[in-house]
Amino acid sequence: MAFTRTYDGEEPVRVNKWLGQTGVCSRREAEGLIAEGLVSIDGEIVTDAGRKISAGQTLTLSARAEATLAAGVTIVLHKPVGYVSGQPEPGKIPAARLLTAANRIGAGDAPSRDASLPPIGRLDEDSRGLLLLSSDGVVAKAVIGPQSELDKEYLVVVEGHVTEARLSRLRHGLELDGRQLKPARVTQVEPQRLRFVLKEGRNRQIRRMCDLVGLQVVDLLRIRIGPLALGDLPEGRWRALTPAERSSLVGVS
Repeated sequence: MAFTRTYDGEEPVRVNKWLGQTGVCSRREAEGLIAEGLVSIDGEIVTDAGRKISAGQTLTLSARAEATLAAGVTIVLHKPVGYVSGQPEPGKIPAARLLTAANRIGAGDAPSRDASLPPIGRLDEDSRGLLLLSSDGVVAKAVIGPQSELDKEYLVVVEGHVTEARLSRLRHGLELDGRQLKPARVTQVEPQRLRFVLKEGRNRQIRRMCDLVGLQVVDLLRIRIGPLALGDLPEGRWRALTPAERSSLVGVS
């Protein structure tokens, strides 16, 4: 089955930029796929590298595009606050800057500075925890593809009075951008610390959910993506995804 994804942003965005932001591939890889006629929007093959996708439109990568992206490496990073996941705006620091030999846990070489390792899923600049950087299109599809069943787990510290009524609203009944959110598993583990388990990844979703019920997020830590846990990987350090971990991620999707 070909990879498909529907754009839910507010403003039209260039296809290559969006694919890079979502972690499917890098902008340069997206331009190569477009040049080969392997990308379509609502059934129409994209021929212009500057083509934009609008809200509600569905992008499809052909089977050959998926095969092209399938070979690659995946990095497991404990991202600190202050780093952005993907392509940075001026003055921002990309998380890929942390992928040095000094920061590596385990044997092996650090990726080259020009290696294409887009993020697989969002993790905001002011959030920390488990982040995957990968050139493996199969892993990207498993984690963020439309058929993915992988959930993501977060520990969230909030300010405000945590009540059962607010927890109930967080679990179900909220809307973002006019669309109903999928049910979430939200539990209180300490007076001001909540555990969120989500099966979707809308833009700044947890922070916006908390805002809607009168809570303010002061710390957000992602600790798990599907079967892959952050574990004891120190903040700012990284390691390579093992073959067994890759199999478990791909096998669940």
